[in-house]
Amino acid sequence: MMKARKQTRSINLGGIQVGAGAPISIQSMCTTRTADIEATVGQVRRLAAAGCEIIRVSVLDKDDAEALSEIKKLGCLPLVADIHFDYRLALTSIAQGIDCLRINPGNIGDKDRIKAVVEAAAEKGIPIRIGVNGGSLEDSIVEKYGTASPEGMLESAMRHVRILEDLDFHDIKVSLKASDPLTTIEANRLFSNQSDIPLHLGVTEAGPLVSGAVRSSAALAILLSEGIGDTLRISLSADPVEEVRAARTLLSSLGLRKAGVRVVSCPTCGRCQVSNMFEIAERVEARLAGISADLTVAVMGCAVNGPGEARDADIAAVCGKNSGLIYVLGKKVKTVPQDEIEDALLEKVQELIKT
Repeated sequence: MMKARKQTRSINLGGIQVGAGAPISIQSMCTTRTADIEATVGQVRRLAAAGCEIIRVSVLDKDDAEALSEIKKLGCLPLVADIHFDYRLALTSIAQGIDCLRINPGNIGDKDRIKAVVEAAAEKGIPIRIGVNGGSLEDSIVEKYGTASPEGMLESAMRHVRILEDLDFHDIKVSLKASDPLTTIEANRLFSNQSDIPLHLGVTEAGPLVSGAVRSSAALAILLSEGIGDTLRISLSADPVEEVRAARTLLSSLGLRKAGVRVVSCPTCGRCQVSNMFEIAERVEARLAGISADLTVAVMGCAVNGPGEARDADIAAVCGKNSGLIYVLGKKVKTVPQDEIEDALLEKVQELIKT
């Protein structure tokens, strides 16, 4: 059973509401060098087309910071600047018109420097994300707890929160991420029990595409089912578009978001008589990825489970020997050769969307 969402406070991130029961937003992070405006904007647009709603970029130096206004103007997504250590980069990023700042206030300098950043963010209405990672906890936390424990991550997060709240800044969201899913789960539970600050969920350094998506989903599904979490990123060592696809699939599977076209496909077995079933399913999913309609499309490999899935799907292909039966709303409408299955499915999707 899914528990009701925890009622956190609301922040506005470039027009996207985070917290207070708003839809859980999907985030990713550019892998480009931020100063390369053309490459970064291109990736932002690809991510937006895939369903990303908030994008983060690294700001390593002055060139990166000074590129932000142009990226913001051309990139079409709310922009988060990720900064460590140098408060001047935070000030420049704010002046460039970013929508959110990702810093840990305790590592950008003395109180006067922190105050300067907080005052600049407050003046522009820019929220701050505090990001606690299990692999980069303060030395004092590591000495106290001996490892990246949930309790240590909580203490680190609350320490940074107090710095901001002591400066009367409350437009905050927090992330507590470890590479271990169980540590991530418990750290977020502890924080959620103590605070109404919105939570950004994720498993850091989760891994390559398959293992990373599984590890991330194992943690995030549990937290989301408990009503914890307001926005998320599935971090993968892969094209960031895959992060967005994984996040959309996770939220859709839990009934938390409608994530466009859902492709159902069989794992195949010895009954399958189509030579490249896997490739057909993958290409169909890729071609439908940019369509926002709430549809289920089934690609099935034989007549055992195929008719049942075709009956339940909006559009389906039930493959036979070198051919496929096309179904629309549970009714068989045509038979096509194997090399026409993909185009036939796409044609029927477009027809159904227009009706």
